[in-house]
Amino acid sequence: MKALMSVQVGGPETLEMIEVDNPAAGKGQVVIDVKACSINYPDVLIIQDMYQFKPPRPFAPGGEVAGVIAEVGEGVTGLKVGDRVASTTGHGGLVEQVAVDQNSVFKIPDSVSFEDASALILTYGTSIHALVDRGHIKEGDTLLVLGASGGVGIAAVELGKAFGARVVAAVSSEEKAAFAKEAGADETVVYGRAPFDKEASKALAGQFKAAVGPNGADVVYDAVGGDYSEPAVRSIAWEGRFLVVGFPAGIAKLPLNLTLLKSCDVCGVFWGAYAARDPAGNRSHINRLFKLWDQGMIQPRVSEVFAFEDAGKAIQKMADRGAIGKLVVKVSD
Repeated sequence: MKALMSVQVGGPETLEMIEVDNPAAGKGQVVIDVKACSINYPDVLIIQDMYQFKPPRPFAPGGEVAGVIAEVGEGVTGLKVGDRVASTTGHGGLVEQVAVDQNSVFKIPDSVSFEDASALILTYGTSIHALVDRGHIKEGDTLLVLGASGGVGIAAVELGKAFGARVVAAVSSEEKAAFAKEAGADETVVYGRAPFDKEASKALAGQFKAAVGPNGADVVYDAVGGDYSEPAVRSIAWEGRFLVVGFPAGIAKLPLNLTLLKSCDVCGVFWGAYAARDPAGNRSHINRLFKLWDQGMIQPRVSEVFAFEDAGKAIQKMADRGAIGKLVVKVSD
């Protein structure tokens, strides 16, 4: 089968399409004929050896897929050959077939396209875990989302609205602001490009404060990091929750006196580890997401579909922070 493999450390230009052996379903596993694989920021990091996990080479990037079950291993229950499914893979999704643990697999309705289905679990799974388990979001809260037009960001916007919050979407362009508004954001902030000096950081904090209102943001969802984090903390409410989700702008260094002055919590969000440690809790969240989708309260927003041979271009666009919504690779018909 064909697989887009990372054969050396580097950017998307180092990926190679090669022939590899088809996988077999081990105990508790199924093999999926991959129809679509969505691209996420970890795909940018993992091929550069900058992610939390460093799989041995060669390996395929691609953390979530949708397709049809081709083989069922020993001990698998509730799944059968021919089922339409979506699954997380961690990595290894940019292949024609992939073997995955049954606990990572979710059936999808016939009415849902493979492209849309491949764009749900990782981003919305991250955001529902962040907002519910770590942010304890509740109706009436004000939610500030940094990086609100990206995959996890737009999911946070939609879920924030579904949970009854007032949502402020912070983005880097007017085009992205319009996209966030379309997804339900109540207000938007367009920020400049880092690095920021002291005055620029203070000005951005003022923008955030004006947008969230005099009481501050009850929950800050930070999927950007870098110089954007401190101004966001300065706009947080008393006993607010600051959610550390990602660092495309670099790892932030927060002055801890701000957390004292705001009596706020800084909460790490590591959805992959959560899903592995609490598969039942994660499955409950994913099932809730499918219900919200069916009710029209969320909708994976696939903005661009790439051919399999152009998957490297999708990863490059993600690296360049040019993605609005979700980028998906169509692996097969």
